[in-house]
Amino acid sequence: MLHATEVLGAKAFDAQGNFVGLVRELFIEPADQPNRIARFLLERGKYQPLIARYDQVGTVSAGNIRLTVGEKSLEEYKPNEAWLGVQKDLLDQQIIDTLGRKVVRVNDVDMADQRNNGNVELRVSQVDIGLTGAVGRLLQGMMSHALIRRIQQKLPSRAIRWEFVNLVEADPMRRVKLRVTHTKLASLHPADLADILERLSTEERHSIIDSLDEESAAEALSELDSRLRLQIVEKLDPEKAAGIIEEMQPDEAADLLAGLTPENSRKVLEEMPTEGARDVRELLKFDENSAGGMMTTEFVFVGESATREEVVAWIRDNDVDVERLDEIFLVDTDAKFSGVVSVGRLLLAAPDQVMKTLRSEPLLSIRPNAGEKEVFHLFDKYDLKVLAVVDETGCPIGMVNVDDVVMRLVARL
Repeated sequence: MLHATEVLGAKAFDAQGNFVGLVRELFIEPADQPNRIARFLLERGKYQPLIARYDQVGTVSAGNIRLTVGEKSLEEYKPNEAWLGVQKDLLDQQIIDTLGRKVVRVNDVDMADQRNNGNVELRVSQVDIGLTGAVGRLLQGMMSHALIRRIQQKLPSRAIRWEFVNLVEADPMRRVKLRVTHTKLASLHPADLADILERLSTEERHSIIDSLDEESAAEALSELDSRLRLQIVEKLDPEKAAGIIEEMQPDEAADLLAGLTPENSRKVLEEMPTEGARDVRELLKFDENSAGGMMTTEFVFVGESATREEVVAWIRDNDVDVERLDEIFLVDTDAKFSGVVSVGRLLLAAPDQVMKTLRSEPLLSIRPNAGEKEVFHLFDKYDLKVLAVVDETGCPIGMVNVDDVVMRLVARL
């Protein structure tokens, strides 16, 4: 195992034993081999730097490299954005530990050497994020590599295997060239992803959000505080922002759009599908501190005379978000709100049992212009999970969810 800091600054000699230069950078080519050191940048003072390929390296040790070719076989260095520099892009940089679900800083990079057809290839195995790497960096050049190693062996180590490292690259064009993807981040819990976003810079946050699929981005943004959420969405392309907001619950989407500048809000709404934009515009008419401003228009309602078997079959056949399905609203023959049935009672009922026999008491609903204090009072008094919002005719137009109530109360603490 070699540390990158033991190779950076090493003296390089050609096949004849002539000094060629000092190693100033180690390059990985992610598009070819994601963990192989493919190029060694050799600095030669006032002369043009040279590049040694991985198949031109005979031996590598701390402070010393031997090549298998002469100096004339080495090519001159030409910058390439598709190369990942260990010194430039990894050391001292923030990366994401997808296994530990956190943002960390790289102190050193550990590499294993492999023999291949008479050459030595260095393969990145892990990144050091602990005290061993920090001490090694601090003592570099002050004492021998062997002595530094002995000191490091007495210290606790903290490292991340290379396959769990997710790079943060703000430049979208370079992300493509480096093949930087965030598929691993998309699989994290939205709350964990939100914690990671909070620890990144503005540019880094946008690079993550911009490369996530719209559903994952929407779930992560929903977990952020409103101020940070607005900062991110304000700078997004309207088409990207519209795709993300379309994946949010209507009440969350309306709250977010209400916080944007009028111009940005208009541009995003123009990019949204007609039905989604219409729902959000309806919610934007209500004061944010009213029941209408708190409600979502996505809820399940069925006829009170339907049977349990018919309702379950309908839920199976339709695109229902079961994770948010706690209660089912009932309507009578005039489409007026007539009760609530909990999913728990629905599952325990007999197949032929009629829905209106399962409804909870008392019958509670609220008008959209009611203040949030009245909403809080009803949730507290009756220990509600959802509260129906009805229009002047008594027809349900939305519901307030207990999660939204809790979030509002927590925001006031």
